[in-house]
Amino acid sequence: MPATLYRREALIGLGQLTLGSLTLPSLLRAERAVAAVGNPRARSCILVFLWGGPPQQDMFDLNLSAPDGIRTKFKPISTNVPGVQFSEHLPMLAQQMDTMALIRSVTHKSDNHEPSVYHMLTGYTDNALVVPRNQRKRTSAPHVGAVLGCLTGARGELPQFVNIPRPIQHDGVKYAGTHAGWLGARHDPLELPDTPLVEGKPRLDFDFPQGVSSARVAQRRGLLSMIESTDRQLQRRPEAFGLEAAKERAFNLIAAPEAKRAFNLDLESAATRERYGRSHYCEAFLLARRLVEAGVRLVTLNWMYFRPDANPLNPWDNHGGTAALGGVSGYDMLLKDYCLPSLDRGLSALLTDLKQTGLLDETLVVVMGEFGRTPKINAAMGRDHWGALQSVLMAGAGIRGGTVYGASDSHSAYVKDDPVRPEDLLATVYHSFGFAPETMIRDLEGRPHPISAGTPLTSLFG
Repeated sequence: MPATLYRREALIGLGQLTLGSLTLPSLLRAERAVAAVGNPRARSCILVFLWGGPPQQDMFDLNLSAPDGIRTKFKPISTNVPGVQFSEHLPMLAQQMDTMALIRSVTHKSDNHEPSVYHMLTGYTDNALVVPRNQRKRTSAPHVGAVLGCLTGARGELPQFVNIPRPIQHDGVKYAGTHAGWLGARHDPLELPDTPLVEGKPRLDFDFPQGVSSARVAQRRGLLSMIESTDRQLQRRPEAFGLEAAKERAFNLIAAPEAKRAFNLDLESAATRERYGRSHYCEAFLLARRLVEAGVRLVTLNWMYFRPDANPLNPWDNHGGTAALGGVSGYDMLLKDYCLPSLDRGLSALLTDLKQTGLLDETLVVVMGEFGRTPKINAAMGRDHWGALQSVLMAGAGIRGGTVYGASDSHSAYVKDDPVRPEDLLATVYHSFGFAPETMIRDLEGRPHPISAGTPLTSLFG
């Protein structure tokens, strides 16, 4: 069932009531009030998170008037919207600009991964976050996917919120802001394990481990119940609220035919798989589409490592130098030979399929990172972390295609017009689902919180 929602006005009204008038019926009426806005278009969202910092100057905001040492080395190409140019290494996306809105003025104050990820995915800041490692906790603010799952409820057997192909993590430490936090375990995402390579590539499909049958899963469930019956005290703690429900869903999911079908990419034709591309993250775009088709509310595609092995590389966080990997080396080489072509192919195929099936009308697609990259090219011929500016793409669910919002200066370094904060971006996501920023949800202690402190970019919607 959807979580209880509140209007801020209703809560203020309750605060003005005397204790004697605070009756159960008045409480129930207040808790049934829903802060809805307009005509919601979105039923699902695919959030493509380019962890590490996609360079705005080399992708969607080319700084052609900037001096040497700042100006992009890539050539601009025209999109199918007059006056809007992309990098030469994004030719397929350039022909879909009329489907997308481009926001060139997203900004915040951090240049570190941990607080930036937290801010971009939750809309909150937390000065207590540890850098360089910040394990997620039940005191963390909830990820946008957990909030949407809480607001809208599940659709079918699949969970409300799925992270693919892996959570944002380092050395087993999962970042704060990437699960349900103080909303509780019942709203945590389904996450696939960071699997090793299988025949040269990681597995993205979902199935029982080899040799594990449904019967064995059921037996393990009974054993788990017996073990946990000795520790009921834990279940009474507020921070543990929702664990039983989460485990129930997990056991139901592992045997659900809907889940197996959604995660089985072999059900797609060879032509479709080739169109998306056979690389790890291109296939993740295809999996995201299948999960949305199956009813998942929010799919986060966390684009992190090039390969999950002893020497992982995240090309979006490439600061320059040489990163020998199959003949690919250096910042420019990684961008033009791997990052940009893979994003161009996978995202273009996703948008095309969503349009052709009509799902784009009710699926919001968002592409962003935790920050952008520095205007100045460093001594290693790369770019460094830069919270002051990044570009973000949005499409679907009523977004007006061909829109450019905000502007940067001539160096693509700072916002010139219409700054957009992370909380404004998330308020826009919630708006597309029909929820105003003042919509309230409760934490594990029962305290109400507004879903966003931001202002939705309503001009992006048709």
